[in-house]
Amino acid sequence: MEYVIETKNLMKKYPNKIAVNNVNMHVKKGDIYGFIGKNGAGKTSTMKLILGLSNPTSGEIIINNSRYLIKERKKIGSLIEAPGLFKNKTAFENLKQFSLVSGGTDKEIKEILEIVGLSKTGNRKAGNFSLGMRQRLGIGIALLGNPEILILDEPINGLDPEGIKDVRDTLIKLNKKRGVTLIISSHLLDELAKITTTYGIINDGVLVEEITSSELLKRISKSLKIKTSDNNKAFELLKSNNFDVIKEQDYLSLKNNMDKSNLIAKLIVNSNLELFELSIDNQNFEKYFIERIGR
Repeated sequence: MEYVIETKNLMKKYPNKIAVNNVNMHVKKGDIYGFIGKNGAGKTSTMKLILGLSNPTSGEIIINNSRYLIKERKKIGSLIEAPGLFKNKTAFENLKQFSLVSGGTDKEIKEILEIVGLSKTGNRKAGNFSLGMRQRLGIGIALLGNPEILILDEPINGLDPEGIKDVRDTLIKLNKKRGVTLIISSHLLDELAKITTTYGIINDGVLVEEITSSELLKRISKSLKIKTSDNNKAFELLKSNNFDVIKEQDYLSLKNNMDKSNLIAKLIVNSNLELFELSIDNQNFEKYFIERIGR
């Protein structure tokens, strides 16, 4: 499979810390890639490496199947940390100012203002905008030059529910109507879950897992949690009886078999295994990530 962004064993070392540790990231065209991790996990460091704002210690970055990054990075828009706005200028004037570097006609600027929901702000100065409006203006600046990929670091951090919805609607519109591939970091898991198609979970600089949203939904649905005296043998036993069983850290998880608990218990006991636990595990979204990145 081809990816619009791929990293291979990407490393960023500092004298007393490894910020990015052998990260192998895979972002498909059209993805909304939710980059999840605690503060200091390596999200921003990885994004800066991809954008060329920081140099890797080792490893590779491949953009649009190319290692010629100077050219390919021109197809990426970004908003890392807070947007640097001209507070005494209007939304249009801000975009006009930034277009001197990124390119963009007055027509394109008006289209961007429409997309980010700031077309009716008129002569209002950016310094008087709400935090959500400033974030959307920052996204608008990132859209100058018609990028194919947008990298956004915590775009909804600190926003009220209305501001979060406005930014979320903007991102969905960009993805669905303009085909923009998005990489979004956030620690607001419930909000990210509303739009993400693929998740990358990072912890202490290590990319713990990449998982699609559809696969994640399968894993966090109701299941039977099974612990036995030998989980490996129990796994093989249930597999051979056509049960959809998954190995977790210290237990087995069985999907969509709530009504067959008696049969499962009988199978295990008749195979001379001790059954320590057979319970319903309704694992939620947040619990799933906590188990992978720790508290």
